[in-house]
Amino acid sequence: MKEKVEDVISRIRPMLQRDGGDVELLSVEDGVVKVRLTGACGGCPMATLTLKRGIEAKLKEEIPEVKEVVAI
Repeated sequence: MKEKVEDVISRIRPMLQRDGGDVELLSVEDGVVKVRLTGACGGCPMATLTLKRGIEAKLKEEIPEVKEVVAI
């Protein structure tokens, strides 16, 4: 499953990089994806929205086994 998550994140990453941010995949355990938002995304007030409505929504759409995405 980690490879599937990496593939989806690789397609999301360019959108984050356009705004000066990025996302780093840390782990995938029991359907929980742990990521680190970096760059401009790390301190952005909209980071939670990006995480939940952007990254988590896309991962759940493409990989039904994903239960949640959390930022570490």
